[in-house]
Amino acid sequence: MPRTALPRHAVLIFSGGLDSAVTAYKLRSEGVTLSLLSFNYGQRHVKELAYAANLADQLGVSHDVVDLTSLGRVLGGSALTDPAIAVPLGHYRAETMRSTVVPNRNAILLEIAAGAAVAAGADAVAFGAHAGDHAIYPDCRPEFFTLIERSMKAGNEGHIAADFQLVAPFLNLTKADIVREGARLGVPFEMTWSCYEGGEMHCGACGTCVERREAFEEAGVSDPTLYAPVQKGAVR
Repeated sequence: MPRTALPRHAVLIFSGGLDSAVTAYKLRSEGVTLSLLSFNYGQRHVKELAYAANLADQLGVSHDVVDLTSLGRVLGGSALTDPAIAVPLGHYRAETMRSTVVPNRNAILLEIAAGAAVAAGADAVAFGAHAGDHAIYPDCRPEFFTLIERSMKAGNEGHIAADFQLVAPFLNLTKADIVREGARLGVPFEMTWSCYEGGEMHCGACGTCVERREAFEEAGVSDPTLYAPVQKGAVR
C-alpha cells in the first residue's frame, strides 16, 4: 500500500515496541501531528504499555490506552493471550511462531484506530508493520492493508477526509531498515520493549528477541538492549 501525501494528523497504533517507536519518530520528523493509541487486549503481559507511556512522554504527544482486556478471553489459541500456551523460542520466521498469531487482531485494532481518527478529525491511521512480519502474520501483508484502508473509508463515508489514508511506512522494508532509520532519527532504542515475555529484561530467546538482535547486527547499529542469559536448551 503506497503512501500518497504526508498526512496532517495521524492516529498511530503504538505498542511501545521498536517498530511503532521508529514510526512515531519518523512521522513527527516529517511534521505530522501524532496521537498515540495503545491497547490492552488481554495480552500475556502489559509491560510494553509502560514503555509506550514513557515514549509518549519523551515525544511530548498525546497517548491513550484502550481497555480491551476481555478480548483475550475470546481470542484464544495464541501464545500471546493464553498463559497455557508456551511462548515459542527460536527464529521469528520459524513455523512454531504461528502460535503467536492473535486471530484478526490487527483488523480489530486498526478499525478502532480509524474510529478514533474520525472522532479526532485526523486524516490518517498509522501502523509500524514491516516486511519481516509477512511470512507469519496475514494481517501484516500489503494486500490486507489495501483492503482494510478501503473498509475504513467505506465505513466512515461522509465523515472522513477525502484524502484519508492508512500509513505504513515500513510495510515493504526489513527490521534492519527500521533500525537504521531509528538510528538516523535518534530513537532511544533502550526505551522500547519487544520481548514476548514480561521479565526484568528481554529474554533473548523468543522470536521477537531473536529478530530484534539480528536487526541491530544486520543494520550495523549498536544494540542497547539488555538480554537475559539464554537458558540451556533454548534456541536463538
